[in-house]
Amino acid sequence: MIKVNTHLGAIELSGGYLSNLIAHACSSCFGVVRMDPAKPSQGVKSAVLKSNPADQGVRVRPGEGPKEIIIDLHLTLSYGVNVTAVTDSIRNKVRFAVERETGLTAAKVNVFVDGMENS
Repeated sequence: MIKVNTHLGAIELSGGYLSNLIAHACSSCFGVVRMDPAKPSQGVKSAVLKSNPADQGVRVRPGEGPKEIIIDLHLTLSYGVNVTAVTDSIRNKVRFAVERETGLTAAKVNVFVDGMENS
């Protein structure tokens, strides 16, 4: 749960909402094959459900400032794409989506490429 205080009152955003927003923005980028588990609990959840949850591969932490968050993304890319260009595109798209939809600042967007795969 992320809480933001404004002059009109407090706004609380659930971690699920942020994770789903970020996962959707990331998975719609060119070159992304799938999101990989960001933490062990996501891996167990996907194994039990026999499907990939919407928030798989996303970890959101509060940043140092009052309206800052840090985002970690774990993903698999298509083989043969320019990794630097794709990860820069993902960073920009995720940062823009988070700032536009929530008003929070994405202080860091860390993209971890866990694998490459033919698609």
